[in-house]
Amino acid sequence: YSILNMNSLGRDPYRLYNLDVFQYELYNPMALYGSVPVLLAHSAQRTLGLFWLNAAETWVDITSNRAGKTMFGKMLDYIQGGGETPQTDVRWMSESGIIDVFLLLGPSPADIFKQYASLTGTQALPPLFALSYHQSRWNYNDEEDVTAVDNGFDEHDIPYDVIWLDIEHTDGKRYFTWDANKFPHPQEMLQRLAAKRRKMVSIVDPHIKVDTGYRIHNDIRSRGLYIKTKDGNDYEGWCWPGSAGYPDFTNPQMRSWWSSMFAYDQYEGSTENLYTWNDMNEPSVFNGPEVTMHKDAIHQGGWEHRDVHNLYGFYVQMATAEGQVQRSGGLERPFVLTRSFFAGSQRYGAVWTGDNAAEWDHLKISIPMCLSLGLVGISFCGADVGGFFKNPEPELLVRWYQAGAYQPFFRAHAHVDTTRREPWLFGDENKALIREAVRERYALLPFWYTLFYQSYRTGQPVMRPLWVEYPQDPTLYPIDDEYLLGDALLVHPVTAQGARGVQVYLPGKGEVWYDVHTHQKLHAPQTFYLPVTMSSIPVYQRGGSIVARKERVRRSSDCMQDDPYTLYVALGPQGTAQGELFIDDGHTYNFETKGEYLHRLFRFSGNVLTARYPV
Repeated sequence: YSILNMNSLGRDPYRLYNLDVFQYELYNPMALYGSVPVLLAHSAQRTLGLFWLNAAETWVDITSNRAGKTMFGKMLDYIQGGGETPQTDVRWMSESGIIDVFLLLGPSPADIFKQYASLTGTQALPPLFALSYHQSRWNYNDEEDVTAVDNGFDEHDIPYDVIWLDIEHTDGKRYFTWDANKFPHPQEMLQRLAAKRRKMVSIVDPHIKVDTGYRIHNDIRSRGLYIKTKDGNDYEGWCWPGSAGYPDFTNPQMRSWWSSMFAYDQYEGSTENLYTWNDMNEPSVFNGPEVTMHKDAIHQGGWEHRDVHNLYGFYVQMATAEGQVQRSGGLERPFVLTRSFFAGSQRYGAVWTGDNAAEWDHLKISIPMCLSLGLVGISFCGADVGGFFKNPEPELLVRWYQAGAYQPFFRAHAHVDTTRREPWLFGDENKALIREAVRERYALLPFWYTLFYQSYRTGQPVMRPLWVEYPQDPTLYPIDDEYLLGDALLVHPVTAQGARGVQVYLPGKGEVWYDVHTHQKLHAPQTFYLPVTMSSIPVYQRGGSIVARKERVRRSSDCMQDDPYTLYVALGPQGTAQGELFIDDGHTYNFETKGEYLHRLFRFSGNVLTARYPV
């Protein structure tokens, strides 16, 4: 997870080995939940990429002959006309398995993204509700709690689309079940949400309680689809349910069976507005080495776990997404959130940055974490708003909502031991600030949805570092506290405690930008100090762009389907502008299978707005 200034290197190598890390350290090359073995090298002249296709434990050592040199030392080299030619070396090492290496020759960043997408696929087009606001915690206690929270959003006039249930909703951590005391009528609960055009997500983890009274366990065991020990017995480890078996998702038969469990007649209590969250899929084994599976466990075909470890979460999400598609007869697009991921995970849903903490540094790091995932194909990324561990102070929570509203996956989530933090529990002033941030997200949903359609078609990231759009400006390379959404909006979240202002850089020689809140016109390139208050979310629209919004914000995205669109035309230096809008039903594959969609390219020139099909 890093966008790096190579001159700062020379530290420990990066470790690519998917692990369930408790309270991970920031600015550390340690292993985390997911791995994408891709390296991008960028200069003003060209961009190159390297894709190291190997799913075993991998180390990437990046060294520079300039690392550790002071600015004075670099200047002295320059004055004396001597010194070494700047050079960065990268060494890859994987423990085992097959290695395929793909060189991505660019030469532009856009070319790299297209080339990489041709190998691993593009970001799946999510259903519209998935780009809206999600409300989660570990755990909403029972059906009454769900109803109270759902009603609370209406009472306080804050839109939301999805409420989430963590592990406590199950019968003793037996996935695909419900706790009969806490959730005795799941279908009725889901139907009440559907009546408000809202959804629910339930957690389904890939560790299966060893219990002869549990149908899921008995089926997997009788079919021989668990991962084995080196001695040929079913591999068992310790996780949330206690002793658990681990399905072999590298086996197509296992994936097919798992997918079939999402059918409405198999997943009792499920309805069409219930979607899925795959957690603990590194896989997490509490009593295993480094809280994961022993490397000598055996998968189908005799492969050792060490050979395929980083693929496990990828295959879990694949099978889950396919199950959602199958349950609708191939009509509906799935939504699956995964914690563990690999190259290609973008084809199956969303990723989040794992168990962060309610600390300002964790808010700051969410930006480069999501930027780096976008650069390697995974655009649908976000961080737990407010932080998973610990209790955020009101200022931090407000700032996190303001930042999260401008990141692709927008979900508040919290640990079971934290105090409740629904948006209306922090006083009227903070509630109003959070409401405004969430409403901003909903107003921009047409823009977000169009960006994701473009990403699905082209492989270009939704959330971009500035250098992606301005590859020849070296001053942009180290900037990771502001970013672009597509090529039209520049966002600089306020991520410092007690901030009274931020330093904003507007790129592009001869370009103009507009403050989206005041419509003030600003000339680029320039750096300036912007005073901020608690209501400030610094966002700028690029001159020459057209951004579609919906100004009527309702209680959920589905309620806004037939509302009018408003086009914000920001004139460039030549008095022209252009932009795109993609519209379909927001949830099916009909845009592909039946051609049921509207895609328009808008152009404003000579005081005339025209619309046509993109070529």
